[in-house]
Amino acid sequence: MKRRTLLQAAPALLGLPALSWAQAYPSKPIRYIVPVAAGGGSDMIGRTVTERWAKVLNQTIVVDNQGGGGGVIASQNTAKAAPDGYTLMQGYVATHGTSPATRKLPYDAVRDFTPIGMIGGTPNVLVVNPSLPVKTVQEFIEYIRKNPGRLSYGSAGQGSLTHLTMELFKQQINSFMVHIPYRGVAPAFTDLIGGQTQAMFPGLAAATPHIRSGRVRPLAVTGKQRHLLFKDLPTLEELGFKGLDALQWYGVVGPANMPETIVKQLNDSLNTVLNSPDLRDKLSVEAVEPMPMSSETFGKFIRSDIDRWTKLARARNINLDN
Repeated sequence: MKRRTLLQAAPALLGLPALSWAQAYPSKPIRYIVPVAAGGGSDMIGRTVTERWAKVLNQTIVVDNQGGGGGVIASQNTAKAAPDGYTLMQGYVATHGTSPATRKLPYDAVRDFTPIGMIGGTPNVLVVNPSLPVKTVQEFIEYIRKNPGRLSYGSAGQGSLTHLTMELFKQQINSFMVHIPYRGVAPAFTDLIGGQTQAMFPGLAAATPHIRSGRVRPLAVTGKQRHLLFKDLPTLEELGFKGLDALQWYGVVGPANMPETIVKQLNDSLNTVLNSPDLRDKLSVEAVEPMPMSSETFGKFIRSDIDRWTKLARARNINLDN
């Protein structure tokens, strides 16, 4: 057998996708920057995906945790890296959504990056303290209006997705609740369960244990469709709240100006991983639903998310630089 024919046949002989042999890239390990410290949901998602992605690409992917600055350090280092496909980053709603909308950053979330592909997302869920005499979103709205200025809601911090999602909800119902920011979602849950605050819009993964224990009451989820974990819980979209489809999303980006052929190879191989039933089961721990899409569609998604939160931040006077 001729050498070229042997190389072409090798993937089938080894049981590997032909994609991993299609080009010289990748010829060395790929660095995959995760903009949080090791441990936790975001890190688990990165490691779960890259473990399978490395097999499809037939190359090592090294996870590099770079926490600090709300993802700013990792984003800067990614933007400054050579655009050769050997430095990638797990961008997410903070680095490429809410933070660009609420503060000045030392990087441009659109111009300084190449979108590779979406990994997936998990909805936020409107939860209330079970002592509140409400069981539906409409009852909650009526209760807020009957008790003006007396209700408060917690968040994981100023400018966080939990904060902005509730502000978007308040904007649509044209009612007021006091915002109490916390240093993370865990202490925010402690006060919600204790009755110091009355409502919150956490990510579904963080809320699930408290929902199942009955310590908080869920009313609705964000997103385009109901979540498999709570099929009886309506979406805000189906209740008539347009634009309240916010997601805690995760995706892959690289430095700006990456070659199209490498971007295509990375996107195709990532989507191969995302379509695996095994991956869906693994990511369900974080209530993340895989969302494979083209790099172009993912780029449009990022721009749309930044635009959504920028408009809200301006309308609600949310500016973390003040």
